[in-house]
Amino acid sequence: MKRFTNAAVIPASPKDVFDAWLDGDHNGAMTQSSETATNEIAGIFTAHDGYIDGINLELEDSERILQTWRTTQFEGSDPDSSVEVTLEKVEVGTKLTLRNWNIPDDQADGYETGWQEFYLAPKIEYFSDVALK
Repeated sequence: MKRFTNAAVIPASPKDVFDAWLDGDHNGAMTQSSETATNEIAGIFTAHDGYIDGINLELEDSERILQTWRTTQFEGSDPDSSVEVTLEKVEVGTKLTLRNWNIPDDQADGYETGWQEFYLAPKIEYFSDVALK
């Protein structure tokens, strides 16, 4: 099993990034896909039209999110991977650090680039557009 870390600076407050991560409508608007989400511990979420699903394990308001995470590409025998998102206030917004571990070896490279392309870049663009309005 593999692991990786991605990071990005999002032009929004940690509170706004935290709340948006746990809101299916906001995430769907950012990723242009159907998503469900909840801000409750043990709450189930889905992303990218059901391609991803998981459960909220730990939530520290505006600071940290820990979730189980798996895609439809995982084999039934594969354990869930884990995703930890930490949020740190910086001068121009929020530094978001994402750690994903326990990923099937043959899928890790695709998910590492996928997080950048399908989640972090759209969040930067979404919050940049919001800031311009």
